[in-house]
Amino acid sequence: MAPVTDPSSFASLTKCATKHLNITYRVDFDSHVIQGKVALTIEVLEDKFSSLTLDTKHLKIIKVTANGQEAQFTLGSQHSFKGTPLEIKLPFELSRGQHVIVEVTYETSPKATALQWLSPEQTAGKKQPYLFSQCQATHCRTMVPCQDTPSVKHTYYAQVSVPRELVALMSAVRDGQEPDPSDSSRIIYRFRQTVPMPSYIIALVVGALENREIGPRSRVWSEKETVDQAAYEFAETETMLKTAEQLVGPYVWGQYDILVLPPSFPYGGMENPCLTYATPTLLAGDRSLSNVIAHEISHSWTGNLVTNKTWEHFWLNEGHTVYLERMIGRSMESEQFRQFKAIGGWKELQESVNTFGANNPLTNLVPNLHEVDTDEAFSSVPYEKGFALLYYLEELMGGPEVFMGFVKSYIQLFAYSSVTTEEWKSYLYTYFKDKVDILNKVDWNSWMHTPGMPPVKPQYDTTLADACTALCQKWVKATEADLAGFSEADLKALSSHQVIEFLALLLHEEPIPLSHVKRMQEVYNLNAINNSEIRFRWLRICVRAKWEDAVPLAFKMATEQGRLKFTRPLFRELYNFDKYQDEAVQTFLKHRGAMHPVTASLVAKDLKVEQKQSTGF
Repeated sequence: MAPVTDPSSFASLTKCATKHLNITYRVDFDSHVIQGKVALTIEVLEDKFSSLTLDTKHLKIIKVTANGQEAQFTLGSQHSFKGTPLEIKLPFELSRGQHVIVEVTYETSPKATALQWLSPEQTAGKKQPYLFSQCQATHCRTMVPCQDTPSVKHTYYAQVSVPRELVALMSAVRDGQEPDPSDSSRIIYRFRQTVPMPSYIIALVVGALENREIGPRSRVWSEKETVDQAAYEFAETETMLKTAEQLVGPYVWGQYDILVLPPSFPYGGMENPCLTYATPTLLAGDRSLSNVIAHEISHSWTGNLVTNKTWEHFWLNEGHTVYLERMIGRSMESEQFRQFKAIGGWKELQESVNTFGANNPLTNLVPNLHEVDTDEAFSSVPYEKGFALLYYLEELMGGPEVFMGFVKSYIQLFAYSSVTTEEWKSYLYTYFKDKVDILNKVDWNSWMHTPGMPPVKPQYDTTLADACTALCQKWVKATEADLAGFSEADLKALSSHQVIEFLALLLHEEPIPLSHVKRMQEVYNLNAINNSEIRFRWLRICVRAKWEDAVPLAFKMATEQGRLKFTRPLFRELYNFDKYQDEAVQTFLKHRGAMHPVTASLVAKDLKVEQKQSTGF
């Protein structure tokens, strides 16, 4: 096998591999830093081993030891987004197969991109501060010096000292707590993760948190203001877990808890083992949004158990996870429901391709990420182009049951390891060895290495989508005289999934006239709907139609929560409404400090706000 090279990491991956981390943290809310110490148990992969490189970014390195002896270290030159390589020289030489414990004492920076420090005012309770980490894809190096690459997997143990009135959680099983012997105003929480996992799913949260049991192996955590609502929303978690286990085998991580984060969390969810993160935009009193949880549960197998070897193969994580999420939907709802969700996914893919540009190499299923910031490469392409490929193969190979057999076998074979697209494809050919002639007809180069939409558009069952398409076309074709013919009954017959699809279809058309949008509000009262997926699409339609009454509502949604999927497009729509372009920039600048660092940098780019590159400390 070719040696691993990861364009997003400085770490020496051919020389050594981390097997275990022992982390000690002291979380300081006053200075917005974590005082850290990490002992990395490292397996040597070559003879005459005497030096190694770890990934760091904005870390203050205080001391390094190897097996207890002081080791010399130097920090290399800083790269604009990859950070600074930490080069360590050991005081002795080791041979292949030996182990060494390298201990690094360090401090994080207030600018650490993995960490968001929230003031009490930014929380639901308004009394206590809050900290959460988000390491995917390459931000773990801002809170732990490590081999920050998904090609390396390790277990971890951690102890975290926090103020006594707060609770700490990690992406691991809770292992007790005790008063901090060095400071009576603090408490130490302990965690252990015994399943080897990549660095990007190390997670840390500290806040005024409560929990409710929602199943035999699940609790939901959040601030007390939202914990009961969250317990209601995620009541089906155990059913989803069992459904996934029936499809792909046992859940190996023990606990499956869900943490509902404050509104600035930039993603819908994050599949940290034992502690899935969820956006509060899911709490709309509408369980239709639980497909986010089905997606994160699926990651327990595709992503966490079998992991993309580098971020260029991200579709292996996300395409398979979307496929599995929709198979859970099929088991719990129907095949028509799965097909309907796939139709919506195709449209999301079209939108990403349109945003990037059809010739942009970042729309390749397997992009080249050499000197590319993974945050800027993030989009629905690996999710939906990946799903489209798997669905296409499913049809070629003989249907969902046959193809699920492959997916389950792939997960079992590659469990606890990291894979490339080539390894996946090679196993696909091995598994379907009697159908190689069919596989050879697939235009692999167009699917994998060509930008734009996939070479084949699947023919999905449109049963559930037809009503959405018909209603969309009725509005698109309506004259002023036809507007009286619409009534609230139009939407009554549709599920919330179908209302989302109807609005998504309208966004793919030319903007409808202002008179139509006003009439739509009159008959459907969409402003009163709390479902964030509906609200987001509806506000974009209003702003495109230049309805000024909707502008304050769009600004409100863009700034009250920070989910990238909503915040970026809303700011882009407002910026494109000439009259409000300056206000869009001013509103962003006013709220930037409260935004997650990733959200702030991407919205700044969209609004052409000059952002000074952060350097040093």
